[in-house]
Amino acid sequence: MERIREPIRVAVVFGPGRAVKPVWFEWRRRKHAIQQTTYSWSDRVGDDTRLHFSVSDGEALFELVYSTTRQNWELLNLQAE
Repeated sequence: MERIREPIRVAVVFGPGRAVKPVWFEWRRRKHAIQQTTYSWSDRVGDDTRLHFSVSDGEALFELVYSTTRQNWELLNLQAE
């Protein structure tokens, strides 16, 4: 697993309740269509609740993180398949 920690743009679908589903993201000028969300969880850092998504574009596994306080996305980790 490679640590990245870079800001990214993410397209999401908001479902009923608090459901958030990432659809695609842009990283280093490349668009990655999310084919599968393998796992999601949340944690807290101080007052910030962060939503984590482990997603695959069919080529690699990415960990995307959404900060509910700062309202921004970050690519946290990458694992090439």
